[in-house]
Amino acid sequence: CCMKRICNGCDVAAQTRGMKDCPFCRTPMLKNDADELAMIQVRVAKKDPEAINRLGESYCHGELGLEKDMQRAVELWAEAAELGSIKALFNLGVTHERGVGVQRDKAKAAKFYEKAAM
Repeated sequence: CCMKRICNGCDVAAQTRGMKDCPFCRTPMLKNDADELAMIQVRVAKKDPEAINRLGESYCHGELGLEKDMQRAVELWAEAAELGSIKALFNLGVTHERGVGVQRDKAKAAKFYEKAAM
């Protein structure tokens, strides 16, 4: 799957039309965590910033069968941010603002938020 996101309105419209697949690449939606994790890891190996960010979110929340690991999440978000992920920049801002997985640093958080907003 391409892992592209759409707005909620477009998602509702697609579901109303009976589309259950990815609206961009038409890959069928995955039915279990192991398959989703495998798909994400394939995209991560190709240096896809959105996949790297998603893997970081999975480590942050302990999703897809992964153990919660904030240090790994921050490492992945830093990599995704370097590759251009706005969501990863925002996630780094949140972690630095709240001091979760990193030392609390509001100035650094502000810089991440500013980069994400540009």
